[in-house]
Amino acid sequence: MTLQRLIYALALIALLWLGRAILQGPQPLPLTSSDGSLQLADYRIIPLEGFNLEARVLGREDYHFDRGAALSPTDLALGWGPMAELPVLDKISISQSNRWYHWRADELPIPRREIEMHSANMHMIPANSTVAATLARVKTGQRIQLSGQLVRIEGQDGFTWSSSLSREDTGAGACELIWVEQLNLLE
Repeated sequence: MTLQRLIYALALIALLWLGRAILQGPQPLPLTSSDGSLQLADYRIIPLEGFNLEARVLGREDYHFDRGAALSPTDLALGWGPMAELPVLDKISISQSNRWYHWRADELPIPRREIEMHSANMHMIPANSTVAATLARVKTGQRIQLSGQLVRIEGQDGFTWSSSLSREDTGAGACELIWVEQLNLLE
């Protein structure tokens, strides 16, 4: 059995065993509806507003088995403004898990609210294979530029997942869900 077939067999077993969707290669191209939404497999992707950001990658977490993994295989914890500055980041511990971004500091290098308003966990939905390939190369510490749309996802089975539209919120629901149309590595 070739390595590729073994990986495919294991992925199929995981899909059946867990009963969850996993990302299996390139996504089909989305179909644009008359209302401006996109249809991708069993999901409707509804653009909410345009989004552009230049930031430093504070952390990266890849997902394979959760409900959102088929659409958003990667979360990036991103920092901009003071949260992109290395002297500040040297004093903050960053972690990610279960679609959350966590930070900790023994002494705050900048005010807490500055940390909250200049960093976030963002769920990446690659709009095409070029973006997916670039996303696969993103590493913690790099500076990136991305643009696309903040979106809401509606599954045919009632599943919903919506982006925050505010940079002033924190906690559950504060993450951005981004249909990434362009992604550039700056360093």
